[in-house]
Amino acid sequence: MKKLAHKFVSVLMAVVVLLTTMSFSIDMHYCGDMLVDFSIVEQVKSCGMEKVETDCDNLNITQKSCCTDTQLIVDGVDNMKISFDQLSFNQQLFVTSFTYSYLNLYRGIESNKISFKDYPPPFVKQDVQVLHQTFLI
Repeated sequence: MKKLAHKFVSVLMAVVVLLTTMSFSIDMHYCGDMLVDFSIVEQVKSCGMEKVETDCDNLNITQKSCCTDTQLIVDGVDNMKISFDQLSFNQQLFVTSFTYSYLNLYRGIESNKISFKDYPPPFVKQDVQVLHQTFLI
C-alpha cells in the first residue's frame, strides 16, 4: 500500500509540474450570449451568422454581427530551473543533509552478527504444556 501511495504521489507531482510549465490557448465562439464552439488545439468553427451584409453601391454596413470570438491564453512558467548556487546556505545545508540521510536509509546491514551463537538453548526435560495439560485451542 505504501509503494502504491508513493507512486501515486510521484505521478501527481509530475503532472502538476507538467501542467504549470505548459502554455496553451482556448478559442471560443459566441453567438450573442450563447457559447457555440470552443477548442484547445485548433481554430473554432463559426456558426455562419457572423457574415455582415454590405451594400455594394454605398459601402455601408446594414447589419451588425452578433457573433464574437474570444481567445483565452494561459502562459506557462519558464523559470523552473533554479541552480544550486542561487540557494541560501541554510537551504543548501538542508538539501545536502536530506539527500545524505535519504540515501543512507536503504543501505543494507553489513554484518550478520548473531549474538547468541555461542550459547546453546536450554535442555527441556519435559514439555511444560503436556505436564500441566494446558493447551491453546
